[in-house]
Amino acid sequence: MAKGDKKSKNPNVSYDTSLPAQHTYLGNDLEELSGRTLLDDDSCQSLPLLPLPGIVLIPGQTLPLQLFEPSAVSMVKRIIEKDRTLGIVNQHQSPSADVACIGTTAEIRSYIERADEDIRLSTIRLKAEGRQRFQVIETRRQIDGVLMGKVRILPEITLDDPGEGARLHCLDRFRTLPLSTPEHMKVKEQGSIADSTLFKSLVRGKYDKFDFANYTRWPRWVYQQYDTHLLVQRIKQELEKWNCSVPADKVAKTPVDFSYWVAANLPLDDYKRLFLLGLNSDIQRLRCELSMLERYTVLCCRISSCNKDIINRCDVFSMSLEGLQGTYVNPSGYVHEIVTSYKACGLLLQNRSSTEQSWFPGYAWTIASCSGCGSHMGWKFTATKRKLQPQQFWGLCRAALRPALCSGREDEQWKPSF
Repeated sequence: MAKGDKKSKNPNVSYDTSLPAQHTYLGNDLEELSGRTLLDDDSCQSLPLLPLPGIVLIPGQTLPLQLFEPSAVSMVKRIIEKDRTLGIVNQHQSPSADVACIGTTAEIRSYIERADEDIRLSTIRLKAEGRQRFQVIETRRQIDGVLMGKVRILPEITLDDPGEGARLHCLDRFRTLPLSTPEHMKVKEQGSIADSTLFKSLVRGKYDKFDFANYTRWPRWVYQQYDTHLLVQRIKQELEKWNCSVPADKVAKTPVDFSYWVAANLPLDDYKRLFLLGLNSDIQRLRCELSMLERYTVLCCRISSCNKDIINRCDVFSMSLEGLQGTYVNPSGYVHEIVTSYKACGLLLQNRSSTEQSWFPGYAWTIASCSGCGSHMGWKFTATKRKLQPQQFWGLCRAALRPALCSGREDEQWKPSF
């Protein structure tokens, strides 16, 4: 393996997990775009919308695209010259093809335009990144076929510390500070640190973040349910049951970014994914994600008449640096969100294996369908070299799966457990 390659921390994976995230099947000659666009919160914007079936883009998620339709190609060429921003909305699987009322702006990071000699038209390959959530107010179809939408940029609401009004600040000098706070570092650098009252409290270890609950009508466990630090730690523990380790760059970011990363990696159906995208607070989003991680243990076929168990959560693992799920586009331009698993049951293989435009370089893919209903589920990937680990794994479409509760039944009126 070349110097600088990144191996997985999973001992069962020797594969360079940075390769899938690079989307090399799009080509290595994509032109990088500099500069970033940030729209004002609560502002109304007019954006070109791109409806994608089975895709709910999350802020921070990478979205690869291959566009062939002349209207879509011309739209992308125009926005590249402007602010490089378009709106991605989920297209419902219905005859009317309505779009969801919640979407995410996508900023184009790199692209390449090619002339397809077979169809005598220009095509565009690009990589974009989800940026900001928005609410669709109204839509209209232009004469060139482009769907335009009037949208409102949704703000991210940060809740105040619930104990600020009840905490007795006169006792702060007796309270131990977390080791990472600036106040603790200032005390540590003092020359007479051994004589300071604060240092003595540090040694005694009296710090209790929720001691203000003693002066309120609610017990401390109520406030602990809304503490972002505790929520992040509990989610990390639950992710270990999914064989998923959180990347270091995601740990260092804010709870808002972490909540988006978890939402992008949970194998949920479109309904629950849109539910998470519509929440305006990182605390509520983290609480719902924790509830889902605790309750779901198996992924089933999404066809209600089939409902066949396909994947157990203990068999799911990260084949990409992006996490449990990765977003990829096939040569026909159809976008898939893929969940990788060591094992899968109830699947049938179709046709021969192929390495053409493999999303995982070094692996050949074979189409897999459900043995119960025959619907397309994903692909089986087999290593072309003996040294690669795992030698085989399954990459299944999130849109073809449905998470099942521990009780084995699904509630259409699902709500997070508080």
